[in-house]
Amino acid sequence: MTADAWEPVQRVRTYEQVMSQIEDRILDGRLKAGDKLPSERELAVLLGVSRPSLRESLRVLEALGIVDIRPGGGAEGGAVLVGEPGSAFVNLLKLQLALGQFDQNDVLETRIALETWCCEEAAVRASEQDHRDLELILDAMDDPDISTAEFNRLDAAFHVRIAESTGNALSSHLMGSLRTAINRQMIEAYARLEDWKTTAKVVRSEHRDILDAIRRRDADAARRAVGDHIRSFYNIGNVKGLNHPS
Repeated sequence: MTADAWEPVQRVRTYEQVMSQIEDRILDGRLKAGDKLPSERELAVLLGVSRPSLRESLRVLEALGIVDIRPGGGAEGGAVLVGEPGSAFVNLLKLQLALGQFDQNDVLETRIALETWCCEEAAVRASEQDHRDLELILDAMDDPDISTAEFNRLDAAFHVRIAESTGNALSSHLMGSLRTAINRQMIEAYARLEDWKTTAKVVRSEHRDILDAIRRRDADAARRAVGDHIRSFYNIGNVKGLNHPS
């Protein structure tokens, strides 16, 4: 990077303007995953900002999962563009859901849309190893002494593993993020059920139906099975939207 590649920012909301220049370079391809930003001292000079303002910008980008601030100097230290999806999106989604920034029915409809697509694609793309992994998860859920927390963890793992079997990394990440974000609400919902083990039997049976459709390469049946499964729990538990699981 050369000095004339960066533009001194105006003195209004400096940290946002610093972030904007970094974001622009990511979006237009001048910066890519794994690239290291200039040293703090050098970048502050190039941008014409104070080092505290630069640090503030980098802290925000780190919180968003865009850069990784590595301690120390030399080749190993400094700010590096992240190349793998991290927990930032999960944390943001979790807080926004907890604060009620999304309508509960919107969350339910989004789950149905995402999971039906994943099951359709899994019926086409999933490998025999994917099938075996899904079977092992369901076998673990059959443990008669399983706790609600462990049952819910495996429930989430089953749905996420289906998403992974599609081969679509973004869908898989979105599914994992969504299930992690609503984890607490789901555990609380199971705890409120009068007889959660009876409900668990229904969930187990529906999971087997989903896997059976995926194994038979029946995309329509897989889509219907998971859609019915998600709606079923909401009806059985007499619950609505985000605050309760499927």
